[in-house]
Amino acid sequence: MAFLSSLCALLAVCATVTANNARSADLIRLLGPQGVNLVRLDSLATPRPFLKDSSEFGVQEVLSKGDGKRTYDFRAEWFQQPLDHFDDNSSHVWHQRFWVNSKYYKPGTNAPVIVIDGGETSGEDRLPFLDTGIAAILARATGGIGVVLEHRYYGESIPVSNFSTDSLRWLNNAQSAADSVNFMRNVKFDGIRENITAPGTPWIYYGGSYAGARAAHMRILYPDIVYGAIASSAVTHATLQAWEYMTVIRDAADPKCSSRIVSSIASIDAILERGYFKKQLKGLFGLAGLEHDEDFVSLLESPLGYWQAKCWDPEFGSTKFDDFCGTLSRPFSRVMAAADIESLPFEDEKRMVTFEDGFTVDVAVVNYAQWIKKNVVSRCKSTVEDCFGTFDEEKYHVTDLKQDWRLWLFQVCTEWGYFTTPPPDQKEPSLISRLINLGYESKICKQAFPPGKYFKVPGLPNITAVNELGDFAIAADRLAFIDGDVDPWRPYTPHSDYAEDRDDTILRPFKLIPGGVHHYDEWGYKKHPRGA
Repeated sequence: MAFLSSLCALLAVCATVTANNARSADLIRLLGPQGVNLVRLDSLATPRPFLKDSSEFGVQEVLSKGDGKRTYDFRAEWFQQPLDHFDDNSSHVWHQRFWVNSKYYKPGTNAPVIVIDGGETSGEDRLPFLDTGIAAILARATGGIGVVLEHRYYGESIPVSNFSTDSLRWLNNAQSAADSVNFMRNVKFDGIRENITAPGTPWIYYGGSYAGARAAHMRILYPDIVYGAIASSAVTHATLQAWEYMTVIRDAADPKCSSRIVSSIASIDAILERGYFKKQLKGLFGLAGLEHDEDFVSLLESPLGYWQAKCWDPEFGSTKFDDFCGTLSRPFSRVMAAADIESLPFEDEKRMVTFEDGFTVDVAVVNYAQWIKKNVVSRCKSTVEDCFGTFDEEKYHVTDLKQDWRLWLFQVCTEWGYFTTPPPDQKEPSLISRLINLGYESKICKQAFPPGKYFKVPGLPNITAVNELGDFAIAADRLAFIDGDVDPWRPYTPHSDYAEDRDDTILRPFKLIPGGVHHYDEWGYKKHPRGA
């Protein structure tokens, strides 16, 4: 088709237009039950849940109408879907939200429809990609139409009255894929007279991260409907323990910063293991009242996820990871010189800070504690055990529609996994505490989702449901993969070191962005620097 050469040529351009859209779901994915606590704190503290540099690490700005920044003229439209695509006896229907950009559309040319999968967040968060990002770039190049399709259960595409275990049983890969194919086969766009449904019109499916895996899966599952797909940072390999995530950050970050974090965590683990000065250590972080050591060390992971919030465009990116690194190297007092702090080895006597009762730690631990107190603990308006404790399961039993943290967690617990743990090799340097293990990270699944009348969450996620669709080796003609080489999610994509290498061809593009983090290609300039 005429548009295909333009599309394939454009992929090389897209690979250099680096960007990042890390979502709040990653907070839960990386910190498990502690992530749920932080999401709940944010929901209580502010009515603006997706703001740049919010405490939900990795979150990008919505930039939708009413936030005082960029606004969009896209009007929400609705498409009727069945709740259960695979039960002919079910008559329950709901409405899926979508938005259309037809400004570049050239009727009568059989130009493509580029659909962006909304993934595990509100579809409103994808509007930048419809306005100036990847959907607009491809639509402009091909004379096509851009669409954002909101994922079932997210945003306002909610098919149920609550988020109980039973009500969430239709939130899975198969039902979501069936939503998309039903939409492509039958949708009618306001203001467009000709039939643009698939397969008569070529549809290009785009997604990033979880949605990137869905884009790849759509090309495999429905090759007659999905003409082509672009899978950005596509996590096509599901796993129970995602320990490689932190090793990517450890190896890609400034070596001095990585060393300080690794040494600080090792020192903290040693103090907790010995038991002496445990209370003083937690008090230093403002967490003296936090009962369980696992909850304490889990909270210390919170600044690390800012790595994936890096973006080539400063309007959307976060500098908080680098700011955190800078914090670790600050002198504790006027007696300490910044140059000495940098040059001296960890726990050199000149770097040590002594408190009451002889409690002594390296200055990096003190600075780490100050960052946690300022950026995390300060948001707690009750006791630290109430805010950051994770062993009282009653706090996770509320199931009304305001508890949208339950959505991605349910998908993690049933099919996707990615529980963050330290490296299995005990000798390998770790950015996170050795007290963190799969049992601690996954216990939230039993706590939040007790067995229902019709559905029971498995003991561990059924990751086979994801991996049987292709895993690392997933491939097809007109299926493009784009990844960043320092994306902490790369170990779970076809660009993983565990995957077989493959050629980058026009028919099967396989792009790796140097210095790129999480789906860098999704963003675009509001005004292209070349005036295009």
